[in-house]
Amino acid sequence: MRRRFQIVAVTLAVGFALSACGSENAQSGANTSTTATRSDKSDKGTEGTKGNGMDMQEAADRADSMLDAVLKKIDPEVKWAHGQTTKGSCDVTRRRTVMTIVSAERRQGFLDQIEQFWRASDYRIKAKNVDEQFPAVYAVSKDGFGISVSIRAKGQAFFEADTPCVKESKVADSTSEPNGPSYKGVYPLPSPNVRSDFWSAAAS
Repeated sequence: MRRRFQIVAVTLAVGFALSACGSENAQSGANTSTTATRSDKSDKGTEGTKGNGMDMQEAADRADSMLDAVLKKIDPEVKWAHGQTTKGSCDVTRRRTVMTIVSAERRQGFLDQIEQFWRASDYRIKAKNVDEQFPAVYAVSKDGFGISVSIRAKGQAFFEADTPCVKESKVADSTSEPNGPSYKGVYPLPSPNVRSDFWSAAAS
């Protein structure tokens, strides 16, 4: 009788130990699953673009179309020239430089127009720099392309469009035609030198 009681006690102890072990593993598995899901969501834009087979040239073309769209929406229009295109290990950055003088008094209105257009285009506004002298707006599209506008030295406005990670390929110069002097081969570009009755004017 005593021996039978000992066997039952041992069996129960082993059962409890296995149950605890299983519970611990299940909890660990749940945590791992949650982490993986979060990681998948954060990488969705980049991996989705890779999955679609987009290469650097195609991604650069998409970045150009984003820059073309926002510059065409600025009213009244501003003159712009191409900045440098740069390539990373799997991404591309296209740049545009505004050659129109945007006065300090018109600066916020300029940025507001751009931000409103990006919101209307279903871009997410990632961040804003509200610095009075060097403000900026940073946005991202649903397919993982970043785009920004920033005011830098001498009040010059710069646009940048960054692609997500895509397949490596050669990248040709942009085919978008500047609406002013192209400054082809000139680097750095001159300071803003085109006057606008609206954008260059001081506030009344």
